[in-house]
Amino acid sequence: MYFPQNHYCKTVIAASLFLSVTCCKGSEPQKNNTTPDKEKSVTVTINPAKTYQTIDHFGASDAWACQFVGNWPDVKRNAIADLLFSRDTLTNGQPKGIGLSLWRFNIGAGTAEQGDGSGIKDEWRRAEGFLNNDGTYNFNKQAGQIWFMNAAKMRGVNEYLAFPNSPPVQLTVNKKGYATAGKPNLSTEQFGKFADYMAEVVAGVKQKTGITFNHISPLNEPQWDWSDGGQEGTPFFNNEIAAITRSLSASLLKKNLTTKIDVAEAGQIEYLYSEFNKQGRQNQISAFFNKSSADYIGNLPNLTPVISGHSYFTTSPYKDGVAKRVQIAQALQNNPGLKYWMSEYCILGDNNGDIKGEGKDLGIDPALYVARVIHNDLVNANASGWHWWIALSPYDYKDGLIYVDKNKTDGNFQTSKMLWALGQYSRFIQPGAVRIDVTNSSELLVSSFKNTNNQLVTVIVNPTAQDVPVKLDYTASKVKNRIYQTSAQSDMVPVSINNTGEFAVGAKSIVTVIGKP
Repeated sequence: MYFPQNHYCKTVIAASLFLSVTCCKGSEPQKNNTTPDKEKSVTVTINPAKTYQTIDHFGASDAWACQFVGNWPDVKRNAIADLLFSRDTLTNGQPKGIGLSLWRFNIGAGTAEQGDGSGIKDEWRRAEGFLNNDGTYNFNKQAGQIWFMNAAKMRGVNEYLAFPNSPPVQLTVNKKGYATAGKPNLSTEQFGKFADYMAEVVAGVKQKTGITFNHISPLNEPQWDWSDGGQEGTPFFNNEIAAITRSLSASLLKKNLTTKIDVAEAGQIEYLYSEFNKQGRQNQISAFFNKSSADYIGNLPNLTPVISGHSYFTTSPYKDGVAKRVQIAQALQNNPGLKYWMSEYCILGDNNGDIKGEGKDLGIDPALYVARVIHNDLVNANASGWHWWIALSPYDYKDGLIYVDKNKTDGNFQTSKMLWALGQYSRFIQPGAVRIDVTNSSELLVSSFKNTNNQLVTVIVNPTAQDVPVKLDYTASKVKNRIYQTSAQSDMVPVSINNTGEFAVGAKSIVTVIGKP
């Protein structure tokens, strides 16, 4: 994701909490002592018979801190991996981690090897590359990131997505990992070599780790100029994206790799469905999946029938965000079989005064904002996948699930409430779950899903300052409920309820109800 240089404060706030503190905060099951007022209670009706999209995964990316934190002492890096990937439960019933089901691996362009000569001032935003200057490959590179990918595998993650922000510096026009004057930093003559390089990386990582990337996303936010040296990146036009994707398809097939291609990581969701503001880089659903388009690639045998976009700059005001996501859903309906993945988000910009990206905040307010975005993307855009941007952040910014010291060899870490907000979805909604219908007339944001084991998962976001009594109506099904809550005082803590099935959703909290028929 593009972050202007001045978005990050240079001061690093030291983190001081270890896992024993992080996981135990609010760890005792909380008793819901609020007696619901039946006359004022909200009835939420869940109808499993009416279904919407199937959920593929919830994920986050390893850019950029994992390259260093993956080399920290075992006890700390394993504690962080538990928080991100674990599906285990502590003795008190609290989840050990948020159980991500997909992990995004950043294929570096080699700017780390260039050092200061890379032009990227922040060393933590450079990235190693597997390609050597003599054309050979070194798969001992990116060791910290490889460690986290292996840690994810050990904890049950089954889906992996590789993404370069830039072609390797050996192939780019200016031999940098970012562009010049907003022009694409890869000549047409190098498209085939870039495709072969990506296929070589998929094959090399498979040989190194035993992990085959399920997906590869060759291009990231092609609408932006990527010319300020803030990080690796390059713009591309739709016809170039199509050409690179065709070349990559052939390169993967030549190596008998099963990896599927994901396009096109649009920088804003308007670029997916409309004539927005970047000529030749917009209306991407139609460009890539309409058979009459010159850039049609929907017939490639190893292209995932998915269009990807990023939710930045489109989340406030909330009503406007809803309208834009409804347009995505409508565009998908015009392309039967096509799915949408919201493949990158953190709190960025000023969001029309609702909340600013600047300034680290471990509290509940950013978490509630994130939960609102997740709800909007799942319910109104029918997103089948939802991915956070950087899992680990050393910055004074609202971009991290977990915050780490900016220290290459060791340091401390802290969880944010944004981690647990995502976990209220990712820990309980399993790949293959189907979103089901909800009737709700209150200020609560409610979404419901049916896992493949018939378990019903309902997530309720209460952004208000008052407790809200709720009764779940499962349309004649008798269901035994378990409840988990994230609030200012708790992190995905199990909550006890009475036998009536009615409960109070606490003020400024996110609640997940697990219904077992």
